[in-house]
Amino acid sequence: MKRMNGKTAIVTGAAKGMGLCHARMLAAEGASVALTDIDSEGGEAAVRDIGGATKFYRHDVSSAESWDLLVQQVEKDFGPVSVLVNNAGIGYPVPVEKLDEAQYRRFFEINELGCFLGIKAVLDSMRNARSGSIVNISSACGIQALDETIAYTATKFAVRGMTKAAALDLAKYNIRVNSVHPALTRTDMCRPETVGDLLDSVPLRRIGEPEEVSSVVLFLASDESSYCTGAEFVVDGGFTAGH
Repeated sequence: MKRMNGKTAIVTGAAKGMGLCHARMLAAEGASVALTDIDSEGGEAAVRDIGGATKFYRHDVSSAESWDLLVQQVEKDFGPVSVLVNNAGIGYPVPVEKLDEAQYRRFFEINELGCFLGIKAVLDSMRNARSGSIVNISSACGIQALDETIAYTATKFAVRGMTKAAALDLAKYNIRVNSVHPALTRTDMCRPETVGDLLDSVPLRRIGEPEEVSSVVLFLASDESSYCTGAEFVVDGGFTAGH
């Protein structure tokens, strides 16, 4: 039997990159998967590529109204939500002296507020399903800071803390909440030729593949991780272990 049979999953930021990889792996293991993104063209193409019990929903993670509508639609199409992967996020280097308030607020709205709104939105659905798994995609920058990432690092540390607090609150409903912390992972924003000297700080001396992160997401979404909650799972080639 496949590991995700009978489960309905929402994956945000799923039109491409790691989100698409998470969605593909969950669907391959039997889940019904709702892929969400603001990129409608990419999201529809992703659904055609994956096939099976998948559907794309245009969705803004920074909007509570968008979250509520999304959960209503997913419940109608697939049934109660049992898995949420809060993957949507933005990240780019900006030194503190050049970061303005509007930029900082945008990091907060997508990376941090988006996770909180997602947790709130799926709560009733997961309680109706009598169990749930929420996987928040943080970052190695949620474990240790890098220069020129004050907004990104702040939001990713917040996701790590939010995960632990939510895990304590939701354990009584049999809802588990964990965070995943990738470092340099091959996506459109991160390629071996663009990471420069950062790769020298990775003990395994290579960039990670999206599938290596998605495998951890799949484990946390499945019943195999039934005794894991409030924890951070680092997928970084040793980046945060020390040099």
